[in-house]
Amino acid sequence: MMKRTHGFYTCLSPRSEHLKAYCLHVNKQVVLDQIIANLTTELSALTRAANDAFAAATDPDSKAENKYDTRSLEASYVARGQAQRVAELQEAVHVFKAMSGEPHPADSPIGMGSLASLDTSEGPAHYLIAAHAGGTEVQVDGHDLYVITIASPLGQRLQGLHAGDRLLLRPGIEATVASVC
Repeated sequence: MMKRTHGFYTCLSPRSEHLKAYCLHVNKQVVLDQIIANLTTELSALTRAANDAFAAATDPDSKAENKYDTRSLEASYVARGQAQRVAELQEAVHVFKAMSGEPHPADSPIGMGSLASLDTSEGPAHYLIAAHAGGTEVQVDGHDLYVITIASPLGQRLQGLHAGDRLLLRPGIEATVASVC
């Protein structure tokens, strides 16, 4: 049961059946599949861009015309940066494919791989805690779900919390952990 007090929701019973039931309605594997699909699409586009940047950097027409012409050098920096981002995305896809789609036990703390739902004065917020792909957003049952890394400020504040625990998101905005799956 949830009670609204001072502009945010408070869990009257952190281990209530309401919270356990919420976890059962979220299919974690569907969430992971959506994230993998988003990352794969991004990886495909970025791979094409990295290949184009590499072609531009190695093109004979991009050879410097004088000592102040840095087109080739700049193109090589872009190609290197995009190649690094491609490698990061490949690693992220690999990690998400290896993650378990099984929900965590209802009384477990928030940690790597947890789906956490928060009740705030601004409405509900849903997060997947992961090692990669922070900032990725997917739609789940009509709600936005964001991937946050455990190293992010919010990820650090959430780590170890249980359903019913409260935290300060930012000045003036408090939240209650509604569920951990």
